[in-house]
Formats: sequence, C-alpha cells, structure tokens
Amino acid sequence: MLDKTFDPKSAEPRLYEMWESSGLFAPRAALPTDGAADAYSIVIPPPNVTGSLHIGHALNNTLQDVLARYHRMKGKAVLWLPGTDHAGIATQMVVERQLAAAGNVSRRDMGRDAFVDTVWKWKAESGGTIVRQLRRLGASCDWSRERFTLDEGLSAAVRKVFVQLHKEGLIYRDKRLVNWDPHFQTAISDLEVEQKEVDGAYWHFAYPLADGVTYEHPAAFDDDGKATEWETRDYIVVATTRPETMLGDTGVAVHPDDERYASIVGKAVILPITGRRIPIVADEYADPTKGSGAVKITPAHDFNDFQVGKRAGLAALNIMDAFGRIIAAERIDARYDAATGNYNDFGSSSIWKEEEWRALDAIPHDLQGLDRFAARKAIVARAEEEGWLKQIEKTRHMVPHGDRSGVVIEPWLTDQWYVDAKTLAQPALKAVEQGDTVFEPKSYEKIYFEWLRNIEPWCISRQLWWGHRIPAWYGPDGQIFVAETEAEAQAQAGNLPLTQDEDVLDTWFSSALWPFSTMGWPEKTEDLARFYPTSDLVTAADIIFFWVARMMMMGLHFTGEAPFKRVIINGLVRDEKGQKMSKSKGNVIDPLNIIDEVGADALRFTMAILSGTRDIKLSKQRIEGYRNFGTKLWNAARFAQMNEARRVAGFDPAGVDQTINRWIRGELTKAERAVSSALEAGRFDEAASALYRFVWNVFCDWYLELAKPVFNGADEAARAETRAMTAWVLDQTLKLMHSVMPFITEELWDQLADQGAARAEPMLLGARWPELPDAFVDAAAEGEIGWLVDLVTEIRQLRAEMNVPPSAKPPLAFVAPDAATAERMARHRELILTLGRVSSLDTASAAPSGAVTFVTGGATAALSLADIIDLSAERARLSKEIAAFDSDIAHVDKKLGNPNFVARAAAEVVEEQRQKKAEAEAGKVRLQAALDRLSAL
Repeated sequence: MLDKTFDPKSAEPRLYEMWESSGLFAPRAALPTDGAADAYSIVIPPPNVTGSLHIGHALNNTLQDVLARYHRMKGKAVLWLPGTDHAGIATQMVVERQLAAAGNVSRRDMGRDAFVDTVWKWKAESGGTIVRQLRRLGASCDWSRERFTLDEGLSAAVRKVFVQLHKEGLIYRDKRLVNWDPHFQTAISDLEVEQKEVDGAYWHFAYPLADGVTYEHPAAFDDDGKATEWETRDYIVVATTRPETMLGDTGVAVHPDDERYASIVGKAVILPITGRRIPIVADEYADPTKGSGAVKITPAHDFNDFQVGKRAGLAALNIMDAFGRIIAAERIDARYDAATGNYNDFGSSSIWKEEEWRALDAIPHDLQGLDRFAARKAIVARAEEEGWLKQIEKTRHMVPHGDRSGVVIEPWLTDQWYVDAKTLAQPALKAVEQGDTVFEPKSYEKIYFEWLRNIEPWCISRQLWWGHRIPAWYGPDGQIFVAETEAEAQAQAGNLPLTQDEDVLDTWFSSALWPFSTMGWPEKTEDLARFYPTSDLVTAADIIFFWVARMMMMGLHFTGEAPFKRVIINGLVRDEKGQKMSKSKGNVIDPLNIIDEVGADALRFTMAILSGTRDIKLSKQRIEGYRNFGTKLWNAARFAQMNEARRVAGFDPAGVDQTINRWIRGELTKAERAVSSALEAGRFDEAASALYRFVWNVFCDWYLELAKPVFNGADEAARAETRAMTAWVLDQTLKLMHSVMPFITEELWDQLADQGAARAEPMLLGARWPELPDAFVDAAAEGEIGWLVDLVTEIRQLRAEMNVPPSAKPPLAFVAPDAATAERMARHRELILTLGRVSSLDTASAAPSGAVTFVTGGATAALSLADIIDLSAERARLSKEIAAFDSDIAHVDKKLGNPNFVARAAAEVVEEQRQKKAEAEAGKVRLQAALDRLSAL
C-alpha cells in the first residue's frame, strides 16, 4: 500500500541514482531505419564553474529537462549535452580570494604557471557544485558527455577558429576604447558592467580662448527664450562629471547649428592646468539644450568622445595607467625609443608620435601617479583656487562598475584583439530573417536584429591568466605570428625569438563555439553528424547579444548551418510584487532551500506553469500550492489502490461500455493532444495548465467521484471495467505528467508496478508517450457526462453564492423537462443527489415558490431555498459585498484616472491595479446575478 504522503527527501536521491545508472540519459541507439529525424538535441547554456544553482538556473534547466524527457518518451534519440564554462574573471577572483584568505602569496608572486595549476586543482575539487545541484533538480543530461570550455578538445577548436579567422582578416589587433577594470586590470564585456546610480556633480569649468579671441554670448532672456542681453566672453564653459579626464582633452565640441559658437568653430582654447592648445570643433554630439552646449572631448576615456574624436581627427591621449592612476612622466620617458624618436604606448605594443607623448608630459608633476579620484579632488581644488571653476551642480547619475570587482570602470584606450563582428553578423541575420532559426516568443527577434544590425567590433582579449591563451607570438620588433601551436609559429618566424601573447580570450569566444565544439568539431564525429544542428536552445533574453548571436555567427561560419532550429527565451524570475530579486532586498528565493522543503517537483511545476510571461512573479506560497497538486495526484493513486484498481492483462480501453469510462478516455485523449501540442510549440505554461486541469479538475474531482458509486455498486462487470480503466488512465496520466514532475510520477510508477498485470516499461524515464487514437473521443459520452458535470457545478455554485449551509439539502426540480433530460435525470439520479447534496430530484410544470432557477443543458432547473436560508439576511449580505466591490472599483479608478500615477508608477504596479479592477468587476457581476435571483423569489 502506498504511504499516506510522498516523501521527496528520501525518494529523490534514490530515483535520480536509479535513472543515472540506467543509462537512459544517453541517446537511444539509432535504428537501421532511423535518420536524422529521430534525433533531438539541446546543449545546456554552460553555467559558470564557480556557480551554484539560482532561481534563473532552476527555470531554464527545468524547461530544458521537460523538453528532453518529452522527446525521449516520444522515441527520439535525445542528447541533452551538459557542461560548464571556465568563467575567466570569476574563477580567477575566487581562487585569488582563497589564496589571500589562506595567507598565501598573490598570483603575481606565484607566477603564471603555478597560479594556473592552482586554479586547475580548485576546479577538480570544488568546480562541480552546480553540476551536482542540477541533479537535485532532476536534470536528465547525458553526463557521460559532460564538457568544460577548457577541455583539450574545446581548446583545440578555439585555436583553430582563432587562426582561421585571423587568416581571413576577421580577427585583428587594434587600438580602441574598452571597459577597463582597474582592480582586475583587464578589459571586460558590457555584460560584466553594472550601472549604478550614485551621488555626483557636474563641475563647470571655464576654458580660456586662445590668441585673444572673444565672442558674444547671451546673458539674459525674455519669456520666449530669446536673448535680450549679450556679453563678451573670452572663455567657453564646459561641464563634466569626471574632471580628472580633462588632462586628456584634445578638443571642445559645439553643435554645428548653435549660433552662440558659430564664430569660434575652428579656433582653439587653452586647456587649464596643462596649457595645451586644443581645437573647437563642430559635431552633432554636442547638445545645445544641455548646460552651456559645449562639451569637452576626451577620446581616450569616453566612448562617445572616441567617436567624436575620429570624426574630427582629434588625438586620443591615454592619461591613465592600468591601475587607474595618472601616468607619470618617468614612465613615459622610460619608453622612449632613441632609434625612432617615438614612444611605446604605456601598457601596449603600439608606437605613438613624440608630440602626443609630450602632451602627456605637460601634466603637472604633482598630479602624476595619483589615483584618478585623488586627481579629481586635486584638479577641482586647483580650479577653485585659480578661478576657472564656475559652478558645482550636485546630481545623481549612472556610473559603470565592474559587476565582480565593484570598482568604477574606466573607458581606456588600449591595444586588444577584435573580431570583425559586422561581417560575421550578416549570415546570422539572414538565417533568422528567412526562418532557418526561429525565436519563441517571436518578439525577441527584434532584439536580435537590432543588435546585429548595429554591431560593433567584438573585443575578445582579456588581461587574465585563466582561460584560452591567445595563439599569437611576437618577434623582437613587434611582428605577430598567429598559429595553432608554438612550433607552427616558430616555423613562420624562422630564427626569431618569440614571446606568446600574455592575454587570454573572452569566455564568450569559446562559448560561441559550444554547440559544435562540444560534439567534437573540427573532427567529423558521429555526434556532430547526428546531433548538429541542435533542435532547441533554451536561454535568457539578457544573453541574446552575448551568446545566442555569437553562436549563430560562429556556427554558420564554420559549419555552414545555424547551430539550432529554435531559440526559446525564458522570462525573468521576480518576486511576488514583480521586483527584481536581490540579496539587498532580502527577496531572493533559493531553489535549493525550496527543494529541501517541498521537493523538486513542486518547484519544477511552478516554473513551467508560470513560464509564459516575460516577468515571472514567484512566491514561496505559489510553490507550496503546486506541491498540493502533487499531493492530489498521490491521493488519487492511493484511492485507486484502495478500490482495487489494477492493470488487467489484455485490457483494451477502446472496448469499454460504461459512459464514465468512455468519457474519461476521451478527456485523456484531449489532454494528451493539448500537452503534446504545447510542448512541441515550447509553450510550457500551456502544457502545465492542461495537465493541471485534467489531473485535478477532470480525473480527481469528477472521474473518481463518478466512479465511487460504481466501485461500491453491485454491477460486477461495471466495477471490473471501471477498475481496469482507472488503472489504465492513471498509468497514462503518469506518463503525461512525467516530464514536468518526474520524481513523484516515477515513484508512483515504481510503487504501483505490482498492481495487476506486469508493465513492459520498468521505468517512466524510458516509457513511451501515450499515443491515443482520435476515436477515443466519444461525443455521446462527452455530452452525457458534460450535462451531469455542468448541473452539479451550477448547483454547487448556487449553494456557495446563496450561503447555503453544507449540511442543508434543498429539493431540486426540473421545470417541464424534455424526454432527453428526463432520461438523464433517471440515469444519474443517485449521482445528482449525492454530488449536488440535494434532498430530492423531481419534475414540475412550473418553478416552485421560493426556488432559484437556472438553466443547464438547455433545460430549466429550480433549487428551493426559501425554507433553508434567511432571504432578507442574504440579500443584505450580497448587497454589502457588492458595495465593497463598488468601493474597490472606485478606489482603483481614482488611481488609474490620475495621469501622474500612471506615468510615474512602475509598469507592474499599474498592471496590478488594472487586474485588481477586473477581478472586482467580475466578482460584482457574479454577486449581482445572485442578488437578482434572490430578489425574484
């Protein structure tokens, strides 16, 4: 006999071990008649090797597992390929912190080789945490094929791709601005930059015009904004939030249509502190409506300024070193090359003109070597002392920070390796435009298109030690030799001594190859031939740019095919109020804690049924609610077991006679169609909703209730058929449920294995999906049971609305029923009396006095309530509740009618109010109908 409740804590580890040891996570062997169509493949978005399971992982991997289990049960050869990403900066940070905590030397003291060896040891001992946690979620990955982005096979693929793209001119070295992290001393991607709002200021500085030039500037304005007074100025006012960057200013920009400055475009200003002359240029980037309309241009330390500088031909002066300090003169002088008369760029291999470096030498010595923020204070103090500080405007503004280091990111001009992403993007655009790869939901294609159509060169080098070292070697005069191995590079270089590039590749570079490198490319492996292109990719919207698009670019370029046929974008999990989860807010839901408390199935079902929205509002209460759904299924199985519902050898559901059995057979078929259709379309919420409706509302609430009188009746043939049918439906239901709630369904499958005839399928994991014929849907049985269900539902709803006590049993009468209704009344009399909790079932020529009437199945029925409830009290109660709804509606209308509320409130708050109003209006309609019925008595 089944236990009273399902215990996930004891069952889940046992069941997962059984699954993994069965070998069924691996793809089925191909049958002689099977071709590529029998394969279904999906690659896991590789989590960071440093990571642990968070709620986003729980959602994403649940959806992948639902697909893998479903297609496996459909008989396909399923490969769900797992793995982890080496996560360069995150892993290096973790190991460095551990070294520091243990009192060990720093990585720079250790040296590169020793440090990398230490990281590999850490990975072997501690790098598998998230993989173990994915098992707890029930992930049915083929762990025998688990990959790591620094595996030797994947590393070989990375080197081959780099070398080939370099030969094709699609990888090159260039001096451009990057997001520079002064703490880790590396370039980082936009994804690793976190914008934070901080207190700051706009410092307004006066830059004096050179050569005694002056111009007329408005000094007063009328009500229409026209200048009424003018003043002669010999300076331009610029505003900046980063005074320290003025040391690298190489121009001042004004808008070409700004009449205030038209006379001085092409003139020069003297840069305060350094005394350098810098030109005044016209560029549309300058906004005449903001501040003075003039902006300082620092091409080496601002992304917008860099573009202005390119358009205007301004020099780009990098005035900071890798630590975010103002460059010191001795460092500049130390790089002077007497043979060429040029200076090597600090921190890179580029050569700069002597006059540009001498501009840096003009920086006052008391600022040289200062941290950028100390330099800021010193510059502001000097500006105030010397009188060219005109105003300090306090503000709050967004400042980029490293998401791991927490320090302010510095736009920094440096030599890096780049990919010509624009060229690679064209086939990736075409593949989605012509439908080779589709997005679900389709609206996400817009994000994909917008980014690829405006794509910039992709910086792929990182100044780290952990990662794929760039396969480039340098000769003594800066010659570059790119090759897959050092031996090949040396063969190119001849007798020249070589030094390998110190940098490693951006982790997104190796991840971009993930769909095909994990299957053995560039070797022509069986897996590559059978499972590439993959079928689906399930991932989050925030990495459409960083990962999805790059996989498309690389997959198309190196294999000629898009790496996946469909991209399913999952939503963002927020808290129950729609707020983003964060530790600081204390609203983070830890999936591992949830699994400990209520089991993996409840979490998985919640993730699936809520997955249809972009922002998933999640609460612990909702998860606990869906645990009750699992309990409902368990109790249904116990009920069937107690009523001796067992499998019968040779039982054929096509031959059942009982109306309820023909009806449930059809309802099961419709449920299977709905679930299959939803999963094929990637609509996990629709699949979960269909399962919920069938299991809870149809099978448990109606079929088993309708079966009770049969189980307890004297008709042995009907009882035997209904027992066999119940066992058969339960088996099929477990199959339908398995992909979403695998643990409880597998446990029931196992526990009920000895209930009657033996099954051919020992484990649900390897069972076949139900294939039910259309003929199982019986219109006559559906009409008959549908009539009964509608009748009882109407009676129950009336009882609830009229506040009829549970113990009361009012009489029920049909008013002048037709022959078909009369026959149904007779056939189902006992069920109507029991399920509707009515004292009698009769016919009448007219509705009895004191009865509430309703229409069901085209016939009028009357429920006599006058002698059971206090009509006056119920009218008063309903009127009071309707008034409460009116008050709620008016309160919401007042909010929604306030333009300030609609404009300023968060979108989710406004939507919540609209939903609240809709619910109140629906409740009012329902209660008003009940009141109208009472008033008619």
